[in-house]
Amino acid sequence: MPHLPAWPIWKGSPFIRLIIPFAGGITCQWYWPLTASSLWLLFAFSAIALWLYSALPLSRQYRAQWYNGLWLHVMLFAIGGLLLFYNDVRNENLNITRQYVVGKAVLVTIEEPLSEKKQSFKTIASVQAVLFNHSITKAGGKIILYFQKDSNAQQLHYGKQLLLYKALQPIKNTGNPGCFDYQRYCTFQGISYQVYLKRGEYAPLKIENENLFRKYLFSTREKIINLLKKYITGAKEAGLAEAMLIGYKDDLDKRLVQSYSDTGAVHIIAISGLHLGLIYWLLILLCKPLAKYKTGKTIQPIIVIAGLWLFSFLAGGSPSVLRSAVMFTCIVLGAHLNRKTSVYNSLAASAFLLLCYNPFWLWDAGFQLSYAAVLSLAIFYKPIYDLLFVPNKIVDTIWKSVCVTLAAQILTVPVSIYHFHQFPNLFLLANLLAVPLSSLIIIVEIVICLVSVLPAAAAGVGYLLHYLIYWLNSFIEQVSRLPFAITNDLQISLPQLVCLYVFITATAWWLMYNKKQGVSIALLALLTFIVFHITTVWNALHQRKLIVYNVPKHSAIDVMVGNQFIFKGDSTLQHDELLQKFHLQPSRSLYRVNNTKDTGKIRSTNNRFFLGNFSFLLIDRPYRLYNVTPKTPVDIIILLNNPPLKIAELTGVFTCRQFVFDASNAPWKVAKWQQECEELGLSGFSVADKGAFVFNLY
Repeated sequence: MPHLPAWPIWKGSPFIRLIIPFAGGITCQWYWPLTASSLWLLFAFSAIALWLYSALPLSRQYRAQWYNGLWLHVMLFAIGGLLLFYNDVRNENLNITRQYVVGKAVLVTIEEPLSEKKQSFKTIASVQAVLFNHSITKAGGKIILYFQKDSNAQQLHYGKQLLLYKALQPIKNTGNPGCFDYQRYCTFQGISYQVYLKRGEYAPLKIENENLFRKYLFSTREKIINLLKKYITGAKEAGLAEAMLIGYKDDLDKRLVQSYSDTGAVHIIAISGLHLGLIYWLLILLCKPLAKYKTGKTIQPIIVIAGLWLFSFLAGGSPSVLRSAVMFTCIVLGAHLNRKTSVYNSLAASAFLLLCYNPFWLWDAGFQLSYAAVLSLAIFYKPIYDLLFVPNKIVDTIWKSVCVTLAAQILTVPVSIYHFHQFPNLFLLANLLAVPLSSLIIIVEIVICLVSVLPAAAAGVGYLLHYLIYWLNSFIEQVSRLPFAITNDLQISLPQLVCLYVFITATAWWLMYNKKQGVSIALLALLTFIVFHITTVWNALHQRKLIVYNVPKHSAIDVMVGNQFIFKGDSTLQHDELLQKFHLQPSRSLYRVNNTKDTGKIRSTNNRFFLGNFSFLLIDRPYRLYNVTPKTPVDIIILLNNPPLKIAELTGVFTCRQFVFDASNAPWKVAKWQQECEELGLSGFSVADKGAFVFNLY
């Protein structure tokens, strides 16, 4: 019988009890916000209630334990809400979102080294103050800066202060259905504005505002990046080496990343517990001689913990790497104090601490996947491993690798499908080679850093690294090209995600603890999941939608009828898979439609489309209005690619209730059309300003 955690699991892991109401308070504050005064009142009331409970005689306390638990949960709920309230930039009085108006100059400090993009340099800056009419007002928050590529921008660095004269632009979503919520993501990072700067639109100041520790980290990262670029030939290989060692992803090949994602091996690129585990193992190995000495036993954990956290900060301090750092810190301290700690309690404690630092990490996919993977390994690895006894050591090692991969997938698959809508069918095949080979690569990368003082040795190690990474990339790319390598367009809702976890939990309860009630709960969860699925499929089969997408400088229109659609757009977009995957595919996945050339229900004549009693017109070139019968009825007119027409000219020929201007039109032209619509009392919709235009064709 395998060793199983105690049931209920929180008996030996009290932090699980604490994190549930705490996370509940964070969640509720985001979706159903309370005022700060209400949260403080709730906190004070629960604190008083707990104090009164502590004043009771012990016999009364024992009988009223539920009272203590209730108010403790209320207090933690209030603390979670308060943390989110005070971390939300929208609630900060001095934040740039409240201080900025067009016309004000902004004083900022560059917070990280510039990263090179295709047509610009990008960085994040913290706001110090806003200036207007010789008055200075203190301000806070962060903004994204894009610089035109020139010699002036290349001289900018971390800590440099700038005075910005150009108007800031609020960060907005594309509004395309099902797409990544970039605006919310930036809000969680404390970022609310962005600006593209050319020469003369900003002024570097002589004053610099640097943090010495951060400056050291950035300079060290830069040295490591330059070292890897110097000794590892091949842009793809060097880019992957940078990402695997220190989490630097600006040089990664996008198509290569897609291959890793399609094979379920993308965790190799993202700095996670795998990488920190290797660092932990190396540090323990290096510090082993210290254990022979009395003072060495005290110094050893300090060196190991310092090394773990230094690497974590060098790797960018993502939620997954910080989770691992906290976990390994607990392990080191526990070993030093000769105390065994519950992995479940350590997991809950690390999550609690990280959410105290940044409550918005609760919505971070990496944070969720990281904890799901470790929890899944802790629960399911040993039961899966014990299913098969393998006497041969080599085969047993392979079996252990298989068990690790399978166990990690059990709790990560639902949340992965929920966020990314795909499942890598060949994840086991890919990870069997990718995980051990990537571990070897990371160790060799550390070696090249150590021997960099000897150019000849570093060149030899770099040559070896190039081929190791080349073999890994080639293997992953070949696996991603295999038939049925990936299942796409998987769409589940939040209630369905909950159903999946209830099903997994109940099934595990039945199999691991022989609890027959688990069968009933699992079947009920599965039935509920199926009902949700049938409902969404039925809705998809009866839908009729017109969607004008917001794809900057491109035209993209879908007409959806049932589970089919036709696409109208420019040829450049039709041949760009990455643009389609980012802007169009999430919507098609959300509405469960399949590609087809003709739905069989849409008629078209001279760019005018008919679906039942509904019609819409596409105008993308000079239109021969004199050939059109006056007052021709049309429901929607869509203008794209800057046609030389005025709204008044169109209304003189067509009877139309809605004009739509897509993202391929010039901003000045859209503004002019909008003004004409207002003067004529018509409805005009700018896709670039308001997001995708979604219209139900009923």
